[in-house]
Amino acid sequence: MGFSTTHLIIFLVIIIVIFGTKKLRNIGSDLGGAVKGFKDGMKDGTAEKTAETPAANLPATEKVDGKSPIDVEVKIKS
Repeated sequence: MGFSTTHLIIFLVIIIVIFGTKKLRNIGSDLGGAVKGFKDGMKDGTAEKTAETPAANLPATEKVDGKSPIDVEVKIKS
């Protein structure tokens, strides 16, 4: 079941009559502001993560007696 262009135009006219152009404009601006706020929040979140731990500033691991700083022995239970 597909919608033709005339069906979509009639649907839009009915929506405009029911809600009015002022309310639709307010809904559009509110939705746009919410999307912009979301994008800014996502951008700030990734900027904070990269500022906290950049890969170039990570300390080099020092080996002691040829072993890594984290030495774990694994024992298998029979």
